[in-house]
Amino acid sequence: MRCTRLLTAAVLAVFAAGGARAAVFPYPAGAGNIVGRVRVVTARADDTLLDIARHYDVGYNEIVAANPGVDPWLPGVGARVVVPTEYILPARPWKGIVIDLPERRLFYFPPVTARHPIPHVYTFPVGIFQPGWPDPLGTTRIVAKRRMPRWVVPADIRARAAAAGDPLPRVVPPGPQNPMGELALETGFSEIYIHGTSRPWGVGRRPSHGCFHLYPEDAVTLFRAVAVGTPVRIIDRPYRIGQRSGLRLYLERFTPLRAYHRHHLPGMQAAIDAVTRYMARTGQRWTVDWGRVQRIVVREDPIPTPISQGSPPLARLLAALPARPYRYPPYGIDANDA
Repeated sequence: MRCTRLLTAAVLAVFAAGGARAAVFPYPAGAGNIVGRVRVVTARADDTLLDIARHYDVGYNEIVAANPGVDPWLPGVGARVVVPTEYILPARPWKGIVIDLPERRLFYFPPVTARHPIPHVYTFPVGIFQPGWPDPLGTTRIVAKRRMPRWVVPADIRARAAAAGDPLPRVVPPGPQNPMGELALETGFSEIYIHGTSRPWGVGRRPSHGCFHLYPEDAVTLFRAVAVGTPVRIIDRPYRIGQRSGLRLYLERFTPLRAYHRHHLPGMQAAIDAVTRYMARTGQRWTVDWGRVQRIVVREDPIPTPISQGSPPLARLLAALPARPYRYPPYGIDANDA
């Protein structure tokens, strides 16, 4: 119990200090599968949603979806910015690395050891594949860790780049122009890496040819924490169901990726299917507000939204959150180094 309190206090201290260099949380209590809390900040004249997102370890897709109608590049003085730092964890097993493609987020569940006896999870936003370059779904492992990697450009990427009038060399050496950044984890899937990036504003978007892009500071954290042999699971879950110790049921909805959903169920049917499967898996029952579910499925919402009958609407919960001034400097080019 004392160790749990110490870890929780350490996690809270990181967030209280405003830093989210490593978004790490103790496992949720009981049957819960939700970690973190949403926060609200007020912007200054020169702030952008991209800087705010990076500071709190949130991707571009998440910060934009959480703030509809807010200009990502110029939110404005005093703008109330919702930072979606609350997450429904992927379905068990909670082991190794799990990457959810539509969420564009990586979860790392390290093994419990004598040095780290309390189960905890890291989570980081990632950039994923461009349309036409889908990632494989399934399981593999980390097969190598590479510092200052060189990029051996695959032939199909060189061919497409040449056809677009932007030819690439066969090999891009380590350095600031290398899109692999300074640290890379090689997976067992052919030519698929989890790595830093020289273009961090692509995190949370679709900039890659199959690799997963991390903010440089997150690449450092993950590189240090992960061992060769760590299992990797790549999943596709546009609808995720969660709870906080059996109290309320929550739904997150992310835009399905066409590469995997050309013949997918209609949105409402997919949400119903996700809810019923979750209840069957947990053996628990809730009375669901299906009207609220219907409203959720027509938009992308990175914030877990309560869908239990009688639970307050998300807008009311967000409006009740205190807004704190955002006080951190913008990121410069020097922040691209790991």
